Amino acid sequence: MKETSPREQKRLLLIDDDPNLILLVKDYLEFRGYEVITAENGREALEILEQEQPDMIICDVMMPEMDGYSFVRCVREDPRTSWIPVLFLSAKGQSQDRVKGLNTGADVYMVKPFEPEELVAQVESSLKQANRLIQHQNKSSDGPNKIQVPAEVDLTPTELKVVQLLAQGKANRQIAEIMNVSQRTIESHVSNMLGKTSLNNRTELARWAIESNRA
Repeated sequence: MKETSPREQKRLLLIDDDPNLILLVKDYLEFRGYEVITAENGREALEILEQEQPDMIICDVMMPEMDGYSFVRCVREDPRTSWIPVLFLSAKGQSQDRVKGLNTGADVYMVKPFEPEELVAQVESSLKQANRLIQHQNKSSDGPNKIQVPAEVDLTPTELKVVQLLAQGKANRQIAEIMNVSQRTIESHVSNMLGKTSLNNRTELARWAIESNRA
């Protein structure tokens, strides 16, 4: 079993209406050293978020009362929770389902059934990315020169997702794979955003996304 001190232990919020899956995933993640809070649907999860601030959310898509899409929109709209990484679990594996999930605000989309080891790897990867983002944001806020862009920059939902992934250090090829589009399409989105922001390169674009709280 992974040794984790109480101070280092990461807290995960697991949301699913299938009690068997909740039990299986909770046991596996706790065995790997995580603290796991559970909820049966999005509405119950929002109530938990009023009191708790987990390091990551793992969420089913199709649930009663409030589905995963509606829940994640609420999470992303709340400044207190907008930074939390979200992993979608879904039985729907078509490309349009993945795209919808990612465009809604999820960081990772996994299709059921899945291998528990893959889930743990995705969780660990997302937590590391979030930590790098926080560290980078702290360094950026301490720096003397803030990125300057036009006052009003209007990004499309797709462009916003692309720039969020850029801020996580993803290459165009990786972003294309995540969003299930061609690399040329991602390059076109990046080019459009450089035009809108008058920035010079992907690095400045990623830094601007973090400094403006778009990431």
